[in-house]
Order: sequence, then structure tokens, then C-alpha cells
Amino acid sequence: MGVKIEEEKKICGISELMETFGKYQIIQFIMVCLPSLFITMISINYVFVVGDVDYRCHIDGCENASSTSEFPSWWPDTDIDRCSKPVLRSDVQECTNTSFTGQLATCDSWIYENNNTVVAELDLACQPWKVNLIGTIHSTGMLLSMIVSGYMSDKFGRKPTLLFCVVGGCIGQAKPFATSYTTYVIIEFLEASITAGTYPASMVVLLEIAGKKHRLLSGVVFAYAIYLGECLFACIAMFVPHWKTLVRIINGPCIFFIVFTFLINESPRWQIVSGKVDEAKKSIKRIAKLNKLRLDENELASLDEVTLKEKLNIGRHEVKENFFQLFKSKEIIKRSFVAGVCRFTSTFVYYGLMINSVWLPGDKYTNFLLATVMSFPGELLSLYLMNKIGRKIPLMVGYALSGILCILSAVTPADILWLKLTLFLLGKVIISACFTGAVTYSMELFPTSVRGSLLGICAFASRVGGMLAPLTPIMNSVSEVLPYIFFGASAILSGLLLILTPETKDLPLFDTINQVDKYVKNKTIPGTKDSKEGSKEKECKA
Repeated sequence: MGVKIEEEKKICGISELMETFGKYQIIQFIMVCLPSLFITMISINYVFVVGDVDYRCHIDGCENASSTSEFPSWWPDTDIDRCSKPVLRSDVQECTNTSFTGQLATCDSWIYENNNTVVAELDLACQPWKVNLIGTIHSTGMLLSMIVSGYMSDKFGRKPTLLFCVVGGCIGQAKPFATSYTTYVIIEFLEASITAGTYPASMVVLLEIAGKKHRLLSGVVFAYAIYLGECLFACIAMFVPHWKTLVRIINGPCIFFIVFTFLINESPRWQIVSGKVDEAKKSIKRIAKLNKLRLDENELASLDEVTLKEKLNIGRHEVKENFFQLFKSKEIIKRSFVAGVCRFTSTFVYYGLMINSVWLPGDKYTNFLLATVMSFPGELLSLYLMNKIGRKIPLMVGYALSGILCILSAVTPADILWLKLTLFLLGKVIISACFTGAVTYSMELFPTSVRGSLLGICAFASRVGGMLAPLTPIMNSVSEVLPYIFFGASAILSGLLLILTPETKDLPLFDTINQVDKYVKNKTIPGTKDSKEGSKEKECKA
């Protein structure tokens, strides 16, 4: 009799099975984060690929095969900008310092230091607007991708969207063959328009398989994959400075991720919400097998769609909810607005501080590494506080504190460098914690039926912040304090707006808009099980 009771205790309920974290989740985390690491390198490729190189004007009649970008001995002793050339006298036989008239003309040909970036390859000297436009066009493509991939993720599934976006990174392999600026930016736009969709699709997959207790962990792990991608890219660029080789190294592996069709699994929650019950049952069996949990397969086989949804606290709905139905819910609109502002601020302040860290001297690759490494402590801080306290309060305090530190750093006199730098670094660490926290929190605010689409909108807001951040140094010409006032005001505003949204730490993932509205109205969780069934959770340990 005792043996029989022990055997029964080993049988894991379906709802409890979906809350476990074991071998299945670990494998899927690795499979999802690995391609995301490469996509991160593609997403920031223009930082080094389109980097500036030294150059000077080519002077007809004075150059030879050994001419370099360094000023030759015959160059005039006067200061001449890179976009102008000294006018050579018509009677000159041999170029010397006195061979020029003293007048300047517009330069139309240049000698470059090297061909390590597209600036030399596409002859973009003295055309900074074209150089900067490449990054803007890439960001524009990412904006489009965030919206489209969110819809695709809800419509066709998380897995096919993720794989399509990752493998689509192969299009970047065409960039080394571009012979004109127009061709290059078109390829850059197409590359970003496809690959950036990897982010929302990956985040949703990780969240929906992690279980309530490990949602925040999924966000931190994904953030670390992005930071590792940034670090790896800086290291590769450090040893492979030539842009064509660099592009081939980071884009080439994308084609091999097609084999992940057999390694990455679809989200069971999406399968159930989308009515794919048979596929969902196979996914549940796979989870139980890999996590070494016993499941009553006869009971699972007998469950119809309605019962299976009840088991997993997924509300009944005859018609699958779509993107346009969210406009009927004031609560969803409010949550979308707050989450969008928070995601905008996280990116705007995070990259804004990185770009404005002008007192970090030295090699550009080393500086990039340092700026990235500084994000790691923030993730650990986010993981600890949001698991210990909750999502809402740490985010509110984090945004407000980061904003205050930004302003204090700006108004601190430059001669107190240690204090100015300390305030800056603290603000950077805290905003990095908010960066990941905001991603996880926004995912928990939205129901499964439209989560991908709403996360796409939030990602869109995030990319807008990323596009505006590089423009903030322009304000330094007015006042060096001005950029930090914008950073601080944006962060403090986000902290205040979070008052409007609920704490999600101990809430289940809602699956429909109707569930969210009912919860807000009645303060009860639709479809929750009784305490007896809930107690089984302790028996299901992966």
C-alpha cells in the first residue's frame, strides 16, 4: 500500500509540469540563446564595419605608389581640413612646401589609411551624413522587424518566426560584394528587417517555458546572451579589423542554424491557445521525459481542448483573440503604454550613457568591451531584487535612482572626476538592471494571445530610444548637462508611470485579454485551482 502511494506521488499534474525547470528548459535556453548571440553581432556590426578611418586629399601630380594617408614632406605647413586641398601652381616640376598658391579647393579624391571599413571601400570621405545614415537605416529596419515578427510570432508560431529571422541573417553575406553605397544600404536594411525579429520571438519562447518562478531568469539569461554577443564581436573585430572578413565571420554561421529546426521546440502555451492540441500534448510529453517526471499519459490523451486549457488556467474563448482586439481593453492599452515608455527609456538611457562616456580614453575596442562588461553586475542585481521583492518596486526605484544619478553626474564639477565617474558608473549599472527587468515585466503584463504583437510594439519603442541615443551628443554644443537632463527626466517619468501597472511576481501568465480584464475588475485569477491541487507543485521537482 505504501509503495502504491509513493508511486502516485511521482505522477505530476499537467499544470505543475509546466511550472518545473529542468533539463528540458536548460537545453531550450541554450538552443534559443546561441543563435541570438550571433544575431547580436549582426545587429551592431555597423559600429566597426562603418567606422571612420584616417584619410587626406589626393594631390594630382605629387603622389606616387608609396603615398599614404600621413601628410608627406611636401605638404603645405598650413592647417588644411580633410575635405579641402591646396592648389598646386601650374609651373611646378617637383612638389615641395612652396609649390602651392596658398589657395584651397574642394577635394574630390582621397588617400585612405586602410580599407578596413566601408568608408574607404565605398569612397565615403567627407560624407559623414552617408556614414551615419547606415546606422540609422539599420535601426529603421530593426523597427520594422520588431512589429512584423511580433505578428508572425502570434500568427505562425514562435519557433518558425525565430528560425526564419536567424537564418535570414545570411543575406548579410552579400554586403562584401556591394560596389555602390545604394546597394550596400539596401542590403543593410533587408538584413536588419529580417534578423531583428529574433529578439521578441526568442524572449517569448524563453518566458513561456520557464514557469512562474523562473520568468525573470529567462530575461537575465537572454540579456547575458546579448552582452556576450557584444563582447565576442568586439574581440573578433579587434583581431579581424577588415570589414569584409568580419562580416563573413558573423553572418556566415547563420545558415547552419537551419538544423535548429530539430532542436528548438514550439511553445506549448502558444500551441494550446492556437488550437493545436495534438502538438501541445507531444510537447508536454517531451517536457516530462527530459525532466524525468512521470505523467499520466492516458489522462493526457483523453483531454480535449477545453479541458487542457482548464488544466493550464487558459480561459475558454471561442474565437482566437487577435491584435486588433487589444484596442477594446483599456487595461491592455494602459499596460502597453507604460511598458512601451519603460522600454524606450531603458534603451535611450543605456546607450545614451554609453555613447556619452567620452572620458573613457583608449582603444575603441577596449572601450566597447568595458561598456558591455559593466552591464553584467546590473543583471545580477535585477535577478536578485526582482525575485526577492518583486518586479514593480525595484523597477520604480531603479528608474528614479538612475535618473537622479544621471543628473547628479552631469552637474558634478569636472575637477571632481572620481565623483563624476562614480555617479556615472552607478547610473549605468542601475539602468542595465532596469533594462532586463523591463523586458521581463512587460512580457508578464501581456496575455499569451497577443503577447508577441505587444512585445513587438515595446521592442519598437525600444528601438526608437536606440535611434535617438546617438543624437544626444549634438546637445553638448548647447550644454554638456543637457543630454543627462533628458536621460534623468525620461528615467524618472518611467518610474512614476509604473504606479499605473500591477505587480506580476506571484501572478500566473494570463492567456487572454478577457482574463486580464476580469482580474482587474474582480481581483481574482480566472481558472485558478484549489489549494489541494496547488499543493502538488512541491511534488513535481525536475
